[in-house]
Order: sequence, then structure tokens, then C-alpha cells
Amino acid sequence: MRDGIEDVHNLGLTAMESQLVRAHVQERTAEGEEIGVAPKDLTTDMVIEIVRKKGTKDEIISNLDEPIRKGDTLVALSSGLAKSYQELRQLKSMADELDVTLSIHTPYYMDIVSDGELCFKSMDSIRWGGIIGNELGASMIVTHLGLYGDVTPKTAQKRIGERVGQLAKWYKKHDIKAPLGLELSGRREIFGSLPEVLKLCKDIDGIVPVINFAHYHARESGLLKEPKDFDELLDSVWEYVDGEFYTHFSGVEHAGGNEKRYTSIKKGDLRFEPLAEAFVDRNQPVTIISGSPLLEHDAMYMKVILERVLAKKVSKEAKNNNSKKEKAGSR
Repeated sequence: MRDGIEDVHNLGLTAMESQLVRAHVQERTAEGEEIGVAPKDLTTDMVIEIVRKKGTKDEIISNLDEPIRKGDTLVALSSGLAKSYQELRQLKSMADELDVTLSIHTPYYMDIVSDGELCFKSMDSIRWGGIIGNELGASMIVTHLGLYGDVTPKTAQKRIGERVGQLAKWYKKHDIKAPLGLELSGRREIFGSLPEVLKLCKDIDGIVPVINFAHYHARESGLLKEPKDFDELLDSVWEYVDGEFYTHFSGVEHAGGNEKRYTSIKKGDLRFEPLAEAFVDRNQPVTIISGSPLLEHDAMYMKVILERVLAKKVSKEAKNNNSKKEKAGSR
């Protein structure tokens, strides 16, 4: 992750999204030198919970400032991003110094719909993403929501609303500062149409939509063609994004309202130039994450296109202003 932050900075880019992969937890007994130390100050691993005996019952403590006691069982998270909270804070300082905004994406295969074990693991992943993101100073915790499976879209909406509501309350209770971002899905068997996501954002505080343009384009059978098409989508989302769009962009192959695969931006029928024109005209804050197979290449390509569209607009406005001055001077 340290190398990634440096690379992003050296390329002249200012945002990096890291995926939470292969995260798992293990329990162990607190060691002697850890007694009296808060979990967030441990340097050997990332303890997310303390399990403490209280009579005949176990008390679960999620406060990372709570000193560890003798006899405590520690639940430690292995994330692949960093080995300790101290390391996460060092990465945050590095990213702040290099002007790189960080965000977290939970594992790509998620299930917040079913009643099975995967649902509980998925909800845990969202909690862990929030804990890690908090220490990193992340601007967003992004997640998918899962397949409809054997339930109707109405039932899926109800279940996800209840569970995401629980997660939003958990984020608030644990002072997770980053919002939870719900990503639009690119296949019709996966929960995450625009109306579904916006309903959740309307009903639940602390939840925002994440616009994956490739997913939306595929699900809507190639709808995004002109700047006005992007504008209509952005207009429908703006009131829910808390002042800044968070988005993903790549090329996409699609058929029958379903994404087949991501492609480089120059392939397929989803073009970046109309979106760049829409964003430049709107002049609203936005983060655009490249999801392309040519990750850094296409991130740079989008930056070049945005700068070109912006320069063209500035030049046009300057010419119009000069023309008005000349007309005024000739009267």
C-alpha cells in the first residue's frame, strides 16, 4: 500500500481505492506485555475486539482505547493492507503529505440479502472496512450488496434496508467518519439498480450512492452516450452524495442489460469525453476511480481528457469575454 500511494502521487493523481481482500480474524489470549495497553497502540497486530469474562458471560468490547486486562481474549484482524493500527496511521500521514485521498472497497463478492453465513461475514467485512478506513482517514467505504437469490426484489430491498441500517448505526456508534458508499450494480440479478440504491440513501443516514458508470451503462443497455445522459444521472444522485460525487469509470462490454466484463476505456461504447464535459460544466467536486484493466494508464488518460476539456472551456470563455469587451468599446 505504501508503494501504491507513492506511485499514485508520482503519476500526478490524487486518489487511491484499496480493496479489503482475504481479511480474516483469529482469537488469542492477551500476552503479558499487552496488559494495560489499548488495542489501537499494539504494534504486532490489529485487534478489533476484546472478549472479557463478566461472570458466566462474555462481554464484547469494541472500544479500541480500552486497556487490555489479564485473561482477556483478543480478536485480531488480518487484512493484507497493514499489520497494525500504527502502520495504518503512518500510511494516513504519508497519504496526507502526498495529497492522496484514500478509500476502501470491501471484498467484491458480498451478500447482504440471504440469511446464511456469508451474509454475516459480509456485514463483518463492512465493519472491518470502517475500522481500517477510520485509521487511514478514508473518504469512503465502498461496498456491493449481493444477488437477489431466491427472494423478490421487494424482499431484498427490505432485508438490505434493515441490515444496512444496522451497519450505519454501528458506524455512528464507533465514530466511523467515512460514509458507507453503496455501489450501483452492473447485472440485473444483483441488487443495486439506481432506484434501489437511492431509496436506501433516502431512508438511512450516513449512506451515499457510489456511481459506477460502467455498471449503470450496462444495466441500462448502453444509455450513457451524450453529456445530457450523464447529467440526468448526476442530477438524480446529487442530493444524496453530501457535496461530492464518488465514482468509478472504465470501459465495459455488455449485453441484454448485463455487464460482461470491464475493458479499457478506449474499447466499447462507453466514452469518457461526454462525462468529462458534464463534470467540467457542472463544476462540482468529484472523485473518479479507474476500474479499467489498464488501471494507471486509463486513470492518466481520464486526467488528460479532463484537463483538455477544461482548457477548451476556459479558452472559449476568454474569447467570449474579449468579444464582449470589443463590442462595448466600439459603441
